[in-house]
Amino acid sequence: MSEQNPTRRDLMRPAQLVGLALIAAVFAGIVTLVSMGILQDPRPVPEGAMHPHLRAWMVSGIVAGITFIATLVIIALSLLAVDPAKAAKPVTRGLLLDPETDADGGDAPDGQDRPAPPRGH
Repeated sequence: MSEQNPTRRDLMRPAQLVGLALIAAVFAGIVTLVSMGILQDPRPVPEGAMHPHLRAWMVSGIVAGITFIATLVIIALSLLAVDPAKAAKPVTRGLLLDPETDADGGDAPDGQDRPAPPRGH
């Protein structure tokens, strides 16, 4: 197995992003089903009324669809914020890490120790 770092473009494949949105939609659908009482015994249904489990499945499908679309839109808009020049560079550290911090967690990239900032009282 090689020690190559993946590029951001490799981490943002469309199939992976759609898969993430699908997982979020399934999760939202299951939470909706459980919260609407799909695991409980159904109550007696009056003649001509909709069965409560059928209503739970319908609402769950709607919530899952909205979650799927919203997740895809949010991910797509977030990807627009990525600079295309940076998308081809290999990922060597997390995005939110301080650029002056090395991978080992040291303060200085050259190995020199820096004085600690004064602490307030």
